[in-house]
Amino acid sequence: MLNADALSQLRQLKSDIEENKVVFPGTVKATNGRFGFVVLDEGRDVFLPPEEMQKVLPGDRVNVTEQEVEKGKTQGVVDELLETRLNTFVGRYLVKGKGHFVVPETPGINRWIFIPPRERMNAQPDDFIYCQIHKHPIKDGKGQARVLRVIGKAGEPGIERAFTLATFDLADTWPEAVQKQADALGDGDLESREAGREDRTDRPYVTIDSPGTQDMDDALLAEPNATGWTLSIAIADPTAMIAPGSPAEQEAFNRATAIYFPGEPLPMLPDSISTRLCSLMPDVKRLVLVCDLQVNNDGSLGDYSFHQAVIQSKGKLSYDLVSNVIEGREDDDIKALPDAVGNSLDQLHQAATALRKWRGEHALLSGDRPEFRLRLDENKRIRLIEPSVQNEAHRLVEECMVAANRCAADFLGGQGAGLFIQHPGLREDRADNIRALLEGHAPHLSGVDAHQAEGFKTLMKETATLEAEVPVKAILSRQLARAELGFKPAPHQGMGLDAYTTFTSPLRKFSDFHVHRLIKAALWDSPMKALTDDQLEALQAAQIRARQAANSLEAWLKSDFAKTLGETPMAGVISRTVPAGFFVRLDANGLEGFVSCKDLDGKYSFDPVTLRLIHNKNGRIFQLEQPVTVSFAGVDEERRQINFRLVEAREIPTGPV
Repeated sequence: MLNADALSQLRQLKSDIEENKVVFPGTVKATNGRFGFVVLDEGRDVFLPPEEMQKVLPGDRVNVTEQEVEKGKTQGVVDELLETRLNTFVGRYLVKGKGHFVVPETPGINRWIFIPPRERMNAQPDDFIYCQIHKHPIKDGKGQARVLRVIGKAGEPGIERAFTLATFDLADTWPEAVQKQADALGDGDLESREAGREDRTDRPYVTIDSPGTQDMDDALLAEPNATGWTLSIAIADPTAMIAPGSPAEQEAFNRATAIYFPGEPLPMLPDSISTRLCSLMPDVKRLVLVCDLQVNNDGSLGDYSFHQAVIQSKGKLSYDLVSNVIEGREDDDIKALPDAVGNSLDQLHQAATALRKWRGEHALLSGDRPEFRLRLDENKRIRLIEPSVQNEAHRLVEECMVAANRCAADFLGGQGAGLFIQHPGLREDRADNIRALLEGHAPHLSGVDAHQAEGFKTLMKETATLEAEVPVKAILSRQLARAELGFKPAPHQGMGLDAYTTFTSPLRKFSDFHVHRLIKAALWDSPMKALTDDQLEALQAAQIRARQAANSLEAWLKSDFAKTLGETPMAGVISRTVPAGFFVRLDANGLEGFVSCKDLDGKYSFDPVTLRLIHNKNGRIFQLEQPVTVSFAGVDEERRQINFRLVEAREIPTGPV
């Protein structure tokens, strides 16, 4: 037995060790396995073995110490929890023996979490539940959760959407203050705000949109002049109805964007504002922010100006009807159009054609990638996937919107600050691979500086028609950086423009709503509050979360629909390659599924330069845009990923890569 002196010495030794040990702050990063990492603030990763990973949750801020376990190998030991960022999550209720658990469906939580008796809210086995961390596992690796809400059971109509909303913490109802504000607005508020605005109610503006669209935020008009056309783009003006800093504006900021979930969108603004008072419906007066601009005969832009006005749309026209007008077809709907509208549509088409020609020569056009429309049944699951054909009317509207947005970017750039969409082009971390790709397969372009706007445009244009052993343009397109919001004008490389912003969808995107505020503040001294750096970061994060939510729901619905495909061979193309296999996009319906290298004969190596998978012995190749035939092989339910089985592939000639 130790005496008092020995115990004192041990306590002093322990204290000395604690004082002298080096701890590193960092953030926990989960993996698909039971292990994880701590991304240290100094920039490197420290491995967390399963027993340490049990003590933490994804995103936790922790202090770790580093210990050597083998020669040259170290691992982290969690020393202290600094902050936990994971508050709520979703999962499935599970009863195992006498234990009640939630099986999380949040990526990175690879364990069951116990739910104490008082925190179960009468949830039943297999219920989807929305939970909160009740006890953090930092002390003993045994966390606890409480049920906040029972979402429903698998198979119930609409459960996919409800579960997705809970997963991404998206609200399906309006805060009381927002609803109260929206309910208080009426036609009288519109009339009271008409004073001081230009009266353009007699001019033949029309909206062009899908038949089911209710939140119509743009109306168009074009007239010929001596050097081209005067193009007038009228944009719905919700900033006239919503006071700065009010609950509706704050909620719009929090949501960042309307999310077009299949069957039932999640709006950014209450319906009474977005589909009634501010929507540019035909035959009623509406408040608008107008961009009038000169389109020259060669498609270049001349002078432009912004105006606060009142319009009265002369028609809600569908894309198909406008396309028929452009193609010179005759039917009763076309004959019923007023002459002024028909003349404007003709001029709009001519102006848009010139705009597109100019962009094709001086900027960059995005390719017309096939799009598909999901048709849902009464249970809110996919009944049919059909092609969504892009016609001349779609291109007409696109060109008008791009032209107006270019003017907004130019105007804000002249003010010295604003809100811009910046796109740096190719990813910096892929520079060496891209350089090797060009040297090997497009040597005449290897000296092009893709970080400069002109260089990037040259690269993307010339590789579009390049005949090479590998699809260079597709490889480059797979390595583009993400567009970001910024306060200063900067190139949008993806569009080949020196600066770009958007203000044409203020009913659907908060960034556009805010650009309205910026323009009106600069021209008419309208009140507004500038965004801070933190708010800009939060807005960008909310946009990303919305996009992830839409993709997640579509993936779930599509994976269920894929189970109806049977084993019939289906044609497609390779859309993405990774070391473990490749993804195939089906020609008929756009579904994407995965073909694993494990299901192919032999072993394959992944070439990060050409993004090819190459057989280690016979040299067989799989690469982007390669036509293949596949059949349905099942669904990975955890990832909601469709799996395909390779039936046949067009052979790629082997050779030096």
